[in-house]
Amino acid sequence: MHAGIIESVNNTTTYEFPLNERIRVFIRLEQLFQQFNQFLIGPTVPDKRAAISTLLDIMSIFRRNDLKSEVLKELDRHAKVLNKIANNQGVNTQKVLSLLEQITETSQKLYAANGKIGIHVMESDLFQSITQRSSIPGGTCSFDLPEYHYWLEQDEATRLKDLERWSEPFTDVRNAIDLILNFIRNSDSPSEEVAVAGFFQFTLDRSQPYQLIKVTVDNTYACFAEISGGKHRCSIRFMSPSTEDKRPSQSPDDIPFTLTCCLF
Repeated sequence: MHAGIIESVNNTTTYEFPLNERIRVFIRLEQLFQQFNQFLIGPTVPDKRAAISTLLDIMSIFRRNDLKSEVLKELDRHAKVLNKIANNQGVNTQKVLSLLEQITETSQKLYAANGKIGIHVMESDLFQSITQRSSIPGGTCSFDLPEYHYWLEQDEATRLKDLERWSEPFTDVRNAIDLILNFIRNSDSPSEEVAVAGFFQFTLDRSQPYQLIKVTVDNTYACFAEISGGKHRCSIRFMSPSTEDKRPSQSPDDIPFTLTCCLF
């Protein structure tokens, strides 16, 4: 598995590499929810088509995974870690207690949700029809799905209200995932490293439950970070982008970067 870009800020780009399947799914959902929000506010029919397509991807992940259980397990793990360090010397006890309160509140909302999250949306006739036709290139045209076409031609207020209603069942899980990923991403201190001739390899402490690797590189370097490995050893290759007649290749330059191994 290779890393994906999470952000480009202040002339740097950060690449992330999740170290377990749970965090991998969480990051995929985070990206989909961000895309959905962007298309949600777009006023055009293509915007609403893109919002529906993204919502279908979200539903597909929920259908294949017991997200409620996975999120609750992760929240419980974070609560145990916070409780363990709450009274340690040098720890901001008030901040820890505030985080524990957020975790408790989020967990309670998820426990209160009965049944499989979003099941009524996923099983609606409209979404079943769109899902079936979406596997065919261009398969959701007006003559394929007249009901979908009818909805797309409604006024913006109606479409927005429907999209908010259809996405609402996933809100608590989304908020929980945002909370979890924020904890993880800010759980450790970064170190300054250099990839000699575009390559860097490192070993992780087997006794520590690392969740995520972050690599931040200055945008002045014309390369991208390709991260691979597992829970115990990882490697980073800085690759020059492909061109019309050339595949991506490892950079021959020494590339300075910031490495963050996130625990929490």
